[in-house]
Amino acid sequence: MAEDVVDVVVVGAGLAGLAAARDLSRAGRSVVVVEARDRVGGRIVNHRFADGSEVEIGGQWVGPTQDRVLALAAEVEAATYPTYDTGALLTVRSGRVVRHRSPTFGLPPAAVAEIAVSQPRLERIARRVDLDSPWATRGADALDAQTFETWIRRHHRTETARAFWRLAVEAVFAAEPRDISLLHVAFYIGSGGSLERLLGTRRGAQQDRIAGGSVVLAERLADRLRHEGVEIRLGAPVRAVEQGDDAVVVRHDGGEVRAGRAVVAVPPTLAGRIRWSPLLPARRDQLLQKVPMGSVTKCLVVYDEPFWRDEGLCGQVASLEDPVTITFDNTLPTEGAPGVIVAFLEGDHARRAAELSPRERELLVTRSLARFFGPRASSPVDYAERDWAAEEWTRGCYGAHLAPGVWSSFGDLLREPWGRVHWAGTETAAVWNGYMDGAVRSGERAANEVLAAG
Repeated sequence: MAEDVVDVVVVGAGLAGLAAARDLSRAGRSVVVVEARDRVGGRIVNHRFADGSEVEIGGQWVGPTQDRVLALAAEVEAATYPTYDTGALLTVRSGRVVRHRSPTFGLPPAAVAEIAVSQPRLERIARRVDLDSPWATRGADALDAQTFETWIRRHHRTETARAFWRLAVEAVFAAEPRDISLLHVAFYIGSGGSLERLLGTRRGAQQDRIAGGSVVLAERLADRLRHEGVEIRLGAPVRAVEQGDDAVVVRHDGGEVRAGRAVVAVPPTLAGRIRWSPLLPARRDQLLQKVPMGSVTKCLVVYDEPFWRDEGLCGQVASLEDPVTITFDNTLPTEGAPGVIVAFLEGDHARRAAELSPRERELLVTRSLARFFGPRASSPVDYAERDWAAEEWTRGCYGAHLAPGVWSSFGDLLREPWGRVHWAGTETAAVWNGYMDGAVRSGERAANEVLAAG
């Protein structure tokens, strides 16, 4: 087995790990990055279609106030362009496909009236959450003792209003309201700035895309790191971490790295599968058991042309009753490019769809699209999907979520170093938690911790 000795070993070559490696290397530390996959990028990756075009099948959007990922894009000279957002939206509810351009999602007046009261109430809770220490928020125990489903039922009488909030949770967390504590939902809204920003396209988290796909952020940063002398080992799953008084030894398939410190930049559920010596403290191990990933299958459905545009539609759908809950126009911004709809199966929909065959799942998706956009949508020319919960080195997307009691009992350990081991990954971010921006911020924070430790 090959053994190397460096100042810092980084586990994971997603945006968090690469950002940490960049800052450490530029501060004069020797760094090795080890990555289980045969590529960099983690949860960001493109899919190449038969015609050679590439479209994002992982994380893809950036938006206002996501300053760190936008700074990274500028650093690696990756341009952005706006998500297609011209035309009417569709909302599916009460058996109807409603065409609208309304900020109220085309919902009926009774549901809008309830949401007009409950949303400001939730935003007020979110504004008072301590993003660095959510467990220290005034009233945290009460907020963390209930699921978001409980909050939905308590504050809404109409089934449409309840369905709206369930859809919002599926769209943001790829989970169900019963899975998540009210405190975590409030923290997440505060972390992103507002619910409107989390859900929005223009002036929201889905405003822009990265030219060439967001994976170019990781690929170009990795190329620069290699040029600066940082070794990035691919196809090297970490199996064990041994921590002593003066060093950390990271053992991976084919070798090991001895370092003064380690940055572990993988989702908590994967960190919990590493063999630790000495054993992780019991409470920290419990934390890693209690931070599950979301359930989502991202589907790319390709047509000869973006025909919905000619019908005055922007391609965005929010369905309160179909297996496909959310869609966007994901057509590439080149003349004559084939039309692409990105469709999401999220939460329970994704879990149920995972039990189907690939062909059955494709039919499930195209039937939903035909309901939204008409019969032409039932005959795509190409199709691709990725069930992120089935990915060995991810086990779910978009990020992780915390159930009732987790922030209160374990939250203080989420980003707290353990000896010579430091934690990164978007799940540890205080700002834009769960997003690419949060990943970059977490890597920068972990690097600063290592540098401060000497």
